[in-house]
Amino acid sequence: MTIAHILKLAILTAALAAGSIAASADNTGFDSIHSQVRINGKTCFADHAHSGSGAGPNRKAAEAQAIKSWYDYTAGEYGSDWAHIGKAVKKSMTCSQNSSNWTCDVDATPCR
Repeated sequence: MTIAHILKLAILTAALAAGSIAASADNTGFDSIHSQVRINGKTCFADHAHSGSGAGPNRKAAEAQAIKSWYDYTAGEYGSDWAHIGKAVKKSMTCSQNSSNWTCDVDATPCR
């Protein structure tokens, strides 16, 4: 095996290792500014919730838009590791209807 082959193999191995590390976690590191606690086997913010709002022609669409808004903000701030509404705690959703559409607001504490 030549030195060129060894270098190519080393570069390929390093690239694959870096890719697998990046794929396994998406955390911005900003989560460390908040106190964290363990709740039901998850790591959650102790005293910090996020909100999201949405509107749509029906309640289901407005709820989906509110959850997407919560996800987008949370993922942008802390990474997608924290942005799973299913893992979040202290969740609440309030919705209302007017003559033309529905609006919903979600509040939830992020967990990973």
